[in-house]
Amino acid sequence: MRVRVLGPLEVDINGRTVVPTAGKPRKVLSLLALYPDQVIPVPMLIEELWRSAPPRSALATLQTYILQLRRRIGAALGPESPVDPKSILIKQYGGYRLRVPDGCVDVELYQQLIAAARRSVEGGDDETASRIFREALDLWRGSMLVDVPAGPFLEIESKWLEESRLNALEQGIECDLRLGRHTEILAELIALIARYPFHEGLHAQCIIALCRSGRQSQALQVYQTLRARSVEKFGLELSPQMRKLHQAMLTADPSLDMMPRPRPGGPVERSAM
Repeated sequence: MRVRVLGPLEVDINGRTVVPTAGKPRKVLSLLALYPDQVIPVPMLIEELWRSAPPRSALATLQTYILQLRRRIGAALGPESPVDPKSILIKQYGGYRLRVPDGCVDVELYQQLIAAARRSVEGGDDETASRIFREALDLWRGSMLVDVPAGPFLEIESKWLEESRLNALEQGIECDLRLGRHTEILAELIALIARYPFHEGLHAQCIIALCRSGRQSQALQVYQTLRARSVEKFGLELSPQMRKLHQAMLTADPSLDMMPRPRPGGPVERSAM
């Protein structure tokens, strides 16, 4: 069995998909897949499907969706399989649970890898941390559940995981900067600041990489563009940290060339800031 939610929804058994084409059954399967081996209460499923205005037939309709999913599971298992689909999509304690073998869900593997990478950062091993962060991020195949119409719970999970993805990306780049890989990651950073035009952290990392690559004028342009964009859209100046970085550029502060390493067990500090 394979369950993938970090991108389009994929749930396969014996290499055969069990993902339905209709939107609402996909929602049910997505929510169950996000919480493998956990009971999802019926009220939670109903709210995901119809928000605060469920029809009178909501419970019966939900049961129909569960039946459809079990039929698809049974078809994937094959007629000779001794496994009952009800032992995979289980009704239990006022809800439903999708039983998934360990190591088969991409979001669980992603979270395990991120935890391992952060432990490496805390131990001062940027080389290992960078590699594991990249491995975790490679599990993403696009926006989470991009092909599923999200209800309230899927929206919350999607926002949380997308924020986790961005944070992991920033932490991985921080490791690379401390390792002196500013030239290697520069193209990636330039693409990222185009994708996230208001993200100060990524802009700061791009500025640092540009300065260390001898491209100070381009680094100043990145700062000025971000500041103009922030003032125009929000009427806000940039953070004190960004203004401090700007001043360091103007004065050719030697700290821009430093690549501090984290102390074991200590906090991770942004390079040159």
